[in-house]
Amino acid sequence: MASRHLSRSIAMQSLYEWDFNGKKPDSLDIIVDRNIKEYGPGLEDSGFVKQIIKGVMDHLPQIDKIIEKSAPEWPIEQITSVDRNVLRIGLYELIHANKEEVPPKVAINEAIELAKSFGGESSGKFINGVLGTVYKEIDKSTNNE
Repeated sequence: MASRHLSRSIAMQSLYEWDFNGKKPDSLDIIVDRNIKEYGPGLEDSGFVKQIIKGVMDHLPQIDKIIEKSAPEWPIEQITSVDRNVLRIGLYELIHANKEEVPPKVAINEAIELAKSFGGESSGKFINGVLGTVYKEIDKSTNNE
């Protein structure tokens, strides 16, 4: 498994666990460190995992608002925890990450792959729909400037 894909998987599993266990602020660092040790023993650089986690946490209220706006028929707490956290990672990378490091289509494709690996039968389509909608909005606003 490629290093960045493994890093995203570890970030998703950590955010899922944190979310599932009640979003205790002090627990996330412990969860991330344990998951890096458990799932990423050959990972050369755990910095990318921590960069994703920090980015998601720094922008969490904004990211959750975008999810609510982009999937209005799904209140955020009704979206499965896996899908919700895959969307958080995907949106962080799509909106806030360095575009040269993570091009938008890579961010979307990686999120879809995470959804297929960890989510339900329709997770990939759901993630693709939400991130595709956001990407079109970003593209529209960029081209109108």
